[in-house]
Amino acid sequence: MGWTTPRQAPDELIFGRRASELVAELPDRLSTRIHDNARRFPDQPALIDGAVRWSYRDLSAQITAATGWLAEQGIRPGDRVMAVSENSRALVVLLLATTEMDASLAIVNPRLSAREVDAIAADCEPRRVFYTSGVSAEAAQHARRHNAEPYTHNSLGELMISALHEAEPDPVYAEGHRQLAALIYTSGTTGRPKGVMLSHRGILYIASISGGMRHLTEGQRVYGVLPMSHVFGLSSVCMGSLYNGACLYTVPRFTPDALLEALEHEAVTVLQGVPAMYAKTLEHLRTAQRPLNTDSLVYISAGGSPLDLETKQRVEAVFKLTLHNGYGLTEASPTISQTRIDEQPADTTVGKVLPLLEYRLQPMADSARQEDAAQETTPGELWVRGPNVMLGYYRQPEATAACLTSEGWLNTGDIARVNEQGQLYIVSRSKELIIRSGFNIYPPDIEAVLNRHPAVIMSAVVGRQVAGNEEVIAYVQCDPGAMVTEQTLHEFVHDKLAPYKRPGKIHIMEQLPATATGKILKGRLRDLANNEGDA
Repeated sequence: MGWTTPRQAPDELIFGRRASELVAELPDRLSTRIHDNARRFPDQPALIDGAVRWSYRDLSAQITAATGWLAEQGIRPGDRVMAVSENSRALVVLLLATTEMDASLAIVNPRLSAREVDAIAADCEPRRVFYTSGVSAEAAQHARRHNAEPYTHNSLGELMISALHEAEPDPVYAEGHRQLAALIYTSGTTGRPKGVMLSHRGILYIASISGGMRHLTEGQRVYGVLPMSHVFGLSSVCMGSLYNGACLYTVPRFTPDALLEALEHEAVTVLQGVPAMYAKTLEHLRTAQRPLNTDSLVYISAGGSPLDLETKQRVEAVFKLTLHNGYGLTEASPTISQTRIDEQPADTTVGKVLPLLEYRLQPMADSARQEDAAQETTPGELWVRGPNVMLGYYRQPEATAACLTSEGWLNTGDIARVNEQGQLYIVSRSKELIIRSGFNIYPPDIEAVLNRHPAVIMSAVVGRQVAGNEEVIAYVQCDPGAMVTEQTLHEFVHDKLAPYKRPGKIHIMEQLPATATGKILKGRLRDLANNEGDA
């Protein structure tokens, strides 16, 4: 069974220094280290946004200037500011200047629907909303809906800015572990949106420890395509780069062409993405018959959604590098574990838990418990505690209490196991567990088999309720023009899966529904499956 006694991940050396030392020196505000970097190595490249190239001296000066400008815009300590924005220098400066003023920033992806953007605004009640219209047509559309005024900023580019709203400020705390820095809203299609409150210290712990483990240091050039409206892009990529003195390339949206151009002409050294991004890049390389230049790359990693072994092996064969893996969630700022840079795991472990974090496995309820001789330990529900855990959901104490205890323990909602070497494996989301005829079915097991088919780009498996049982339904995205049918895929998985794991239906889709980061929207697929069952 799982174990409930907490364990603490050991202290580790990160670039010659103990993690405990790095945590002890975390500042209380996000921008502090950027100003320190400007003093230590002022001419080191900090940020590249298209033709605009800033050193750390430049970036520090831009943050300082923006705090004055935001004050002129009526922003006060404790205010919430909302940015409807793609990745850009404007968004980076808004984040660092807003939080330096002891206000907080709610970062919203402009590719959300009008209903979703409006629901977030209604929930967080921002003092002002800034739209980066110069880099996002979708942001401009939302701005026009809200009658925002165009504004040309001499450094940040074309913006649109809402009217000043009356808003009650939040409390302000000097301590970084108490002060709200950012609101990241979790994806969802129904109900009230949940704003995850991330503290300065939580984000900086990830920037320092997770970023340090990736060796994001001076001289590294990081491809920043993961949206900062997602916590992976915010904490790990953006702040991980800038905290540690690397150069961040802000990229508004992912296309395989743009990535390949950057690898060839900008000598990018670090690439962090989601599995779907890598899958689409491999598809593009195949269909365009284009060579891949990886001479500059030293590190690639995946996160944000499960990485199956087939995708990992394909990527490693083409990129000729270890595809590192990690695990986290928005409520943990986000990283909980990651593979170490000097490791070359042959499986899909998400690595060891980050140094100094506490974790435990809670045995699952009897209805979901099943011994599995193939596993080194029986899976349990993963709980974690540490400086990266969220402050709670904004103005939603009941939702907060449902997953975060008064002692600071966060229920991840994920089913995990840990082997004897301390390697963590995510088996499934607890809410995605399928129980069929008394057997536990973990969707990633089936997805991994489907993804082995050479025509399959990615897949997603969900459960559908039927009378007294659950049925396995699979959705698959294949290479364009691939001659593959549902029957072909049924035959392919037949001998590779136990009978109770075989999908009852396999749907081939032109495109799986996904967030801007490439995370597959399983809730939408579950709705499709259940609606099909009702038809």
